[in-house]
Amino acid sequence: MSGLAGCAGELGGGEEEEDFPTQDIEMICPWAAGGGTDLTGRRLAELGQDPLGTSLYVTNQTGGSGSAGFNAIANAEADGYTVGITTVEICTISHLGIADVTPEDLDAVIQYNFDPATLTVPGDAPYSTLEEFVTYAEENPGEIRVSNSGTGAIWHLSAAGFAQEAGIELSHVGYDGGSPATQAVVSGEVEATAASAPEVAGQVQDGPLEILAVFGEERLDMFPEVPTLQESGYDFTMGAWRGLTVPQGTDEERISTLEEGFTSVYESEDFQSFMEEQGFGLVYRDAEEFGQFMESEYERFGGIIDELGLAQSG
Repeated sequence: MSGLAGCAGELGGGEEEEDFPTQDIEMICPWAAGGGTDLTGRRLAELGQDPLGTSLYVTNQTGGSGSAGFNAIANAEADGYTVGITTVEICTISHLGIADVTPEDLDAVIQYNFDPATLTVPGDAPYSTLEEFVTYAEENPGEIRVSNSGTGAIWHLSAAGFAQEAGIELSHVGYDGGSPATQAVVSGEVEATAASAPEVAGQVQDGPLEILAVFGEERLDMFPEVPTLQESGYDFTMGAWRGLTVPQGTDEERISTLEEGFTSVYESEDFQSFMEEQGFGLVYRDAEEFGQFMESEYERFGGIIDELGLAQSG
């Protein structure tokens, strides 16, 4: 390996363990290829090979609103050779009754991202502003179908939360990630999506879609002309975050090695430029901070899901 300290743990009988890592590292993505989690995870894998001194490769294990991938991460051998590209849904799906996996089944490595939801529609839709969208939904309850990255996934909660805040009825349609959810709007399967700006950017800048509102506290550099919900009078914010985890019980020395390697990637000009060019938000938490953050998010989303009455929807 290069650069990082090896694991100095001991095996049974006092035999010292060999340096870590000495094998390829699998990075499990719970979402479909081409979406934001897949894209950022593959960039981390590519750039992580130098500081970690080994090959990293991404596998997409999708389904069940992320639960298939989260379970695959949690149930992998806790040896540091399986890293999960973990998203906010780890804090929601157990509250929804979709799966039992929670942040307690994982150990944190780092957080590297936060992105707010957007309300994105076809450019030729019968509404071109958020106000017109709400008016249309009020006059046609349930007619607007909004795609998301799976039942209980963050874009579902974002759209449902906004609908509750606006007092409108929307129909929610789940897909296996932000990319297929965006394509569903392009193909006309649905009338809107709540996916993030990076996931819809290509279809907005060079395609047929238009963003009506951003669900963050501030406008996005990528689309500075698009107002936030708060600017339009709705006191509601929600978005996705992404980080890296390993199965619960992984050796602390190995977690530290992974944390150090991926932190160096996060701080690199290559990764910073990639995230900014693609429109992904950069937010960093180290292993301890990310672990505490996941615990607080788990509690927060439990309350939100109860408030929205979604606990029985799974």
